[in-house]
Amino acid sequence: MKKEQLSAFDIFKIGIGPSSSHTLGPWRAAQQFVKGIVDAELLNAVVQVKVLLYGSLAKTGIGHGTDIAIQLGLGGYDPVTMDVSTVGPIITGIAAQNELLLAGEKAIAFTPVEDILFLSNESLPAHPNAVIFQAFLNNDTAISETYYSIGGGFVLKEGEKNEGDAKLVDLPFPIENAAALLHWCMKTGLKISEVVFENELAWRSEQEVRSGILNIFRVMKECIYRGCHTKGVLPGGLNVTRRAAALNSRLLSNYQDSSYEDWIAAIRKTGSGFQNILDWVSCFALAVNEENASFGRVVTAPTNGAAGVIPAVLLYFIVFNDGYTDDQIIQFLLTASEIGCIFKKGATLSAAMGGCQAEIGVSSAMAAAALTECLGGSQRQVLMAAEIAMEHHLGMTCDPIGGLVQVPCIERNTMGAIKAITASQLAMQSNPDNAKVSLDAVIKTMWLTALDMNSKYKETADGGLAINVPISLPEC
Repeated sequence: MKKEQLSAFDIFKIGIGPSSSHTLGPWRAAQQFVKGIVDAELLNAVVQVKVLLYGSLAKTGIGHGTDIAIQLGLGGYDPVTMDVSTVGPIITGIAAQNELLLAGEKAIAFTPVEDILFLSNESLPAHPNAVIFQAFLNNDTAISETYYSIGGGFVLKEGEKNEGDAKLVDLPFPIENAAALLHWCMKTGLKISEVVFENELAWRSEQEVRSGILNIFRVMKECIYRGCHTKGVLPGGLNVTRRAAALNSRLLSNYQDSSYEDWIAAIRKTGSGFQNILDWVSCFALAVNEENASFGRVVTAPTNGAAGVIPAVLLYFIVFNDGYTDDQIIQFLLTASEIGCIFKKGATLSAAMGGCQAEIGVSSAMAAAALTECLGGSQRQVLMAAEIAMEHHLGMTCDPIGGLVQVPCIERNTMGAIKAITASQLAMQSNPDNAKVSLDAVIKTMWLTALDMNSKYKETADGGLAINVPISLPEC
């Protein structure tokens, strides 16, 4: 039996917020469904499409924009390339005209409130995030396909085992767990990022790897910069005020920067005091997740809900540790990606399966590992940092108020980033020979904790803060 192979570009996906599992995943599923219809040359025969949402997708889908993502996916729009400013007008137009341009080509009657069904009291056994697409044809037949959004933007069609099976290659360093990763590092003397780079070359050229990772960074830094300069109230009905821009302005004493580079230079001038660094790391993380909550373009890292942790820690490294070269950025992101891959293989990246430990916990572990390698830590210290970060996120529930990726999700990214830095500091000052818990042990523990966790705390909005904070959400 072939085992799962994952690339850095599987873990880091460019998309649109607010959720990788509830927005990007269903969007990709809709795209796959439509592609199948087009490939079968049945597009012109389609007269109606219905979408059935189950489990967590149904319970929190409105707050996560699942219906919006599905309409855009059915309409042929791509989350990587589409202009995010057009999302609102497109969705408004579909509802006003009761018509959808399937695959961007075939006009069909479509009423979102009738043709997208939120079956909140029903679930499918394979995964909490399930969606069924039905296309009815003009010859009185229909096509039906079931997809599962399994976290981090990964999608499985019913009957498939792994999303990436079509691109299986001969990897020089096959890695299923942290022990295997450490084995290859010890055998070759390579850093973790160097092992990952060699594996990436099995899929693409060196130039493609480098340019691809730097493009991921470009989206991250644009997201942070945009979030640190955008004021207002987040959509969805909670009336959450964006805080990053005000904090940025206050920390810079209202300095008006002219570009990203000018902004970074201004931040460096604010000094390296402990409180100042804490404020900036929090500001970076807030910025990303406020953008995410506003249907902005973000990078899953490894999910949208946890998208702010890694960019925040990376920018901390850039600003306060002079890690500004392309090679250092690539080293950081490749190291982080491999830790994310190991968590996905050994546990889950889905909050609907494992609670928030699967999102913020994993992202914190990824960031801690990456920072440790870039600061000169040994391979074992890198893995130790990842373990420390996750160990102190075990059991974290996912209980979004109103099903929105806002409260407590946005602030949790600030905490995940700070914990990552702390975990890295602890690992750098420790001897891994004395560690009592391995990364593989904590990943196993995380998965067992996920299995034991009550479903109320797995992105269903049926427990925790979601039911204990009185709200009125007209949009939900």
